[in-house]
Amino acid sequence: MNKLDDSILTNQYQLYGLVTLRVLIGWHFLYEGISKVINPYWSSAAYLLDSKWVFSGIANAIVSNPTLLTISDYVNMWGLTLVGFSLMLGIFSKYGSIGGIFLIMMYYLFAPPLLGLEYGKPNEGSYLIVNKNLIEACALWIVYIFPTSNIIGLDRLMLKSFKN
Repeated sequence: MNKLDDSILTNQYQLYGLVTLRVLIGWHFLYEGISKVINPYWSSAAYLLDSKWVFSGIANAIVSNPTLLTISDYVNMWGLTLVGFSLMLGIFSKYGSIGGIFLIMMYYLFAPPLLGLEYGKPNEGSYLIVNKNLIEACALWIVYIFPTSNIIGLDRLMLKSFKN
């Protein structure tokens, strides 16, 4: 066990709070992924076509190319699902956290909450720079920094099997 793990263990409230954060974010990713996987009509095209700012050209290129759009759809569906499983079960959760940060930051950068940018899909609130995507990416960074899956999760079992 490293010093970081020891510090988490000394305060059970921190440990359980961080595990709860990991599992809740995992649930969010898993639900978003599975809801897209089971919906035969879901596509990332609408989101991409609504893109503004620096990535709008890339978004339009993806939508105009059926192969790239299919890749985008599969990366979204299965990326969200795999990150969700990883975080909920605490297996390869460091990789799951990094994958989740990547996905969330792509969503953020394709539709940033900046002044003057209007989107077709209504927002859940009024945002300027900081929105739920940025907050969830930061929460995933915390999950990455504090590896609770080494204490409560399948990563713990894998560590034990490698030590034996």
